[in-house]
Amino acid sequence: MPRIKSAQKQMGVSERRRARNKSVRSMVKTNITKAEKLIFTGERERASEAVAAAVSSLDRAAEKKILHRENTARRKSRLVKKLNAAPGAPPAETEPQAESETE
Repeated sequence: MPRIKSAQKQMGVSERRRARNKSVRSMVKTNITKAEKLIFTGERERASEAVAAAVSSLDRAAEKKILHRENTARRKSRLVKKLNAAPGAPPAETEPQAESETE
């Protein structure tokens, strides 16, 4: 145990932050797991709602700097890719297709 008072205070602050960050990380993991289960069971509508909730929790964690922004981007990308690859799922369009003009 550090004997310097400021070091002891900093340890307390670190412990409180660790506990808060742990709960946010746990929520993110839970939301991702729920979304993946729904994707693999084939429940398309509920899966898309769960993916939206997971993406939202990932964004919140990145905003609070609990997770790195590139880490959250990678996780969101993988999750949406799984949703789009699910059977019976129409793939999400990345760009709208322009109509060709033939005369």
